[in-house]
Amino acid sequence: MSQTDILLETGTNELEIIEFFINEETPKGVETHYFGVNVAKVLEVVEAPEGLEGSEAAVHPSFLGTIPLRDLILPVVDLSVWLNITRTHEVNEPIIVTEFNAMITGFLVSGVTQIHRVNWADVEPPCKYFSALDTNCITGTIKINDRFVIMLDLEMVLADLDESGQTQTNLTSLVSDVRYRALVADDSTSVRHLLEKNFTAANFEVTVVGDGAEAWAKLGAIKAQALSEGKSPLDYLDVVVSDVEMPQMDGYTLTRRIKEDPVLKVLPVTLFSSLISKSVLHKGKAVMADAQVTKPEFDGLTSKVIDLIKGWDRGDAVD
Repeated sequence: MSQTDILLETGTNELEIIEFFINEETPKGVETHYFGVNVAKVLEVVEAPEGLEGSEAAVHPSFLGTIPLRDLILPVVDLSVWLNITRTHEVNEPIIVTEFNAMITGFLVSGVTQIHRVNWADVEPPCKYFSALDTNCITGTIKINDRFVIMLDLEMVLADLDESGQTQTNLTSLVSDVRYRALVADDSTSVRHLLEKNFTAANFEVTVVGDGAEAWAKLGAIKAQALSEGKSPLDYLDVVVSDVEMPQMDGYTLTRRIKEDPVLKVLPVTLFSSLISKSVLHKGKAVMADAQVTKPEFDGLTSKVIDLIKGWDRGDAVD
């Protein structure tokens, strides 16, 4: 097991990011923009083949088509085009091969620098103005050495490339016969809006926040009210639904804190993340998450959460 796995399993609020950059042509010369992506999403970095170009018939101007990668047919996205950056063309440009949302995708960039180990507490979320925009693609920024590195919402990139639009528009078909209350934490503006719409459509009263620290503050207020009124947190909230990757406090750390708190531990917690797969379920189990669902299965998430709450009403946890 790698050191990164250990860090995530114990909920220490740390992560490793791969820093990469895109060089932009400007009237004053070349300007370099630095970005970061969670190492847990990256399979490998490969060299882009010669002649890789977009097509007018492409589903999106940033889509460069597909390339063979061993036994895979890899779709490749020019990240500079999606970000509306006029990229300089370099030799031996890298493609960052990622896996999340149950999809393997390559992102063409200008270069890759190195891997950094950072703490989520040092990742600053976008300001309230940008985080409220549907078009916001920044989940956070972190200062590394003498520069700011932008954490991008790559899930939003893929959703934008989705021809069917199902990821962005489909609402759950399930409606609970009881009005439940959910606290939902996700750093992605687009996913946050989708979660709110889906849970509202399923007859939930929803409170949405942008990261684990905000969720923890909300839970602290619920705990204080419960103690002062001699009640259980379940009298005010039925479930916590959290992303894993979030600035300030990640979902694993949030879950661990809830489950280690003598008052809040009665609350069921569901993790909903593009990182969740069979190979990493042990990480959520290690912090005592009660359910784990892979993005973008919004309908499956609603069903799982309703079943979880109903099981909790009977005093049982849902596997």
